[in-house]
Amino acid sequence: MLSHSDSSPMMGSALFIKGRVKPLANSMWHNDEMSAHDLVIRNASVVDGTGAPARMADVAVSDGVITEVGTRLSGTGIREIDADGLTVTPGFVDIHTHFDGQATWDPILAPSSIHGVTSVVMGNCGVGFAPARPTPDQHAWLIGMLEGVEDIPGTALAEGLAWDWETFPDYMNALDRREYAIDVATQVAHAPLRAYVMGERGADPLEAPTVDELARMAIMVREGMQAGALGFTTSRTYVHRTKAGAPLGTRFSSADELLALCTAMAETGSGVVQLISDAYLSADTDFAVEEMKLMEAMARATGRPLSMTVQQPEPLPDRWREVGAWVDKGVAQGLSLATQVAVRPIGVLQGLTATVNPLLPCPSFVEIAGRPLNEIVLALRDPERKARIVAEHAVALARIEGMAGEMFGGFHKLYPMENPVNYEPAPEDSVAARAAAQGRGVVEFVIDLLIEDDGNRLLYMPLFNFAHGNLDDTREMLLRKNAVIGLSDAGAHCGAISDGSATTTALALWSKDRTRGEKLPLEFMVNHITQRTAHHVGLLDRGVIAPGYKADINVIDMSILGTPPPRIVHDLPAGGRRLMQTATGYRYTIKNGIVSFVDGEHTGALNGSLIRGAQSRR
Repeated sequence: MLSHSDSSPMMGSALFIKGRVKPLANSMWHNDEMSAHDLVIRNASVVDGTGAPARMADVAVSDGVITEVGTRLSGTGIREIDADGLTVTPGFVDIHTHFDGQATWDPILAPSSIHGVTSVVMGNCGVGFAPARPTPDQHAWLIGMLEGVEDIPGTALAEGLAWDWETFPDYMNALDRREYAIDVATQVAHAPLRAYVMGERGADPLEAPTVDELARMAIMVREGMQAGALGFTTSRTYVHRTKAGAPLGTRFSSADELLALCTAMAETGSGVVQLISDAYLSADTDFAVEEMKLMEAMARATGRPLSMTVQQPEPLPDRWREVGAWVDKGVAQGLSLATQVAVRPIGVLQGLTATVNPLLPCPSFVEIAGRPLNEIVLALRDPERKARIVAEHAVALARIEGMAGEMFGGFHKLYPMENPVNYEPAPEDSVAARAAAQGRGVVEFVIDLLIEDDGNRLLYMPLFNFAHGNLDDTREMLLRKNAVIGLSDAGAHCGAISDGSATTTALALWSKDRTRGEKLPLEFMVNHITQRTAHHVGLLDRGVIAPGYKADINVIDMSILGTPPPRIVHDLPAGGRRLMQTATGYRYTIKNGIVSFVDGEHTGALNGSLIRGAQSRR
């Protein structure tokens, strides 16, 4: 398993010396110092990222750029890869991550980097760590915000963050001083900006900035964009709360505030707006309409692309269609609007090593919860304790309502994670159905599941995008012409959600593995996570296998592409916990023309860098 400090050269058929591949004797690499190209990939099925059908071709690379694509290229390469039977795609571009803290200490940026991602965008949902006044109180508040909103261990952030920045341009410079295996871009986040300018009032959703404060915030947005931010982001959802349970100060920001900040971004001539709103969550239709009107006003005022999170909550299974139709109407009127959608259910992982498990309401579990894992497993094997937990669970559930009641007692939609992971489980796969089939009590059955694999077994509860027990609606979301894939949330939700592997699911599930409904073409899904995402945020220099584009490339064995279940690892600073999910099938990931991963293992190449602003093709 990769650790945050592991950047040494590693296995494979090549060693990295001064960032270049040196072929070894009897390796699969071809070596000819008089060759015309730095690298040639031969005999590949090229899915070029544009949505065009796959074709057999060779791909030539020099100086970090794709130089030729064609059949039987005449020149040879100093290094060559035989991709016979393999699929070549552009490196994936993930526009919705939360690596804002991790990027300051971790050069590898897994799990994204081990799932074919070569460019990430962070600073989403209005949260981040810049600007930050150089005071312990403000540092602590920002850590508490990310710990609450994104479930990133506060102890890891407290130890890992160097705080060698104050303003947003300072933060960009701090990132620029570091090395990465992939490219990193970021955005100006609303919540830290408010806290920096307004102090404690900035954290209060009922407080508005003064005229002078708003002017200062607008100046700082402009400065952030001029320093290389890709855009401006904000949060308008009750779901986002600090560790202390307080809503973010951005929750009820006025139209005047949002329009001033978005306009300041647009005045620089570039940038995108990203936000999350309760428009798709609230049962109040009038509220949802008002939120959509506000987003439309922001898009009209700026003339810049705006995207918003859209998921399918079970109580409102069709609201996403209303939001999607509104987006389509706005686009028809000349606005640049998009929904950010997920490729699979957004689900909470439950287990003895995770943040949540169904036994948490039971006193007889709570009294052992702080023990080492092996002792917890031993205690749960005790028939007497197991019987007490079963009895306590029934009493506890009678008192718990709403989402918490579902989390601890929704056994009809709780599923054991299998290997490989099944992200579209059938009703008969649920914990409730399996227990009933065996004639057992469901809580007792769950206890036995939780102690499997020495207590490392995880259970999966889809909360969004699974309202009808299948992924037909998600497929429809993906097919909408004004949708972009986002919401991997890589780097966040360390103990509860593991969606950093979404790019692998995008290809494996939808193009080959789905059995409960129609699939989607591989070419369509590759376009969705390469050219479409890249172009949405203004990165026009990547996402396509064609001459002049960055040589960010994946060489994939589609026959084995997939993901095993995630596992909890303790590789964050201060021994912090996070979910890590690996992949099979990525034979090579190439960043800027250099092989950075071989069969999921980092080669030691740190060939990525900070992205400053929108990028044009060479």
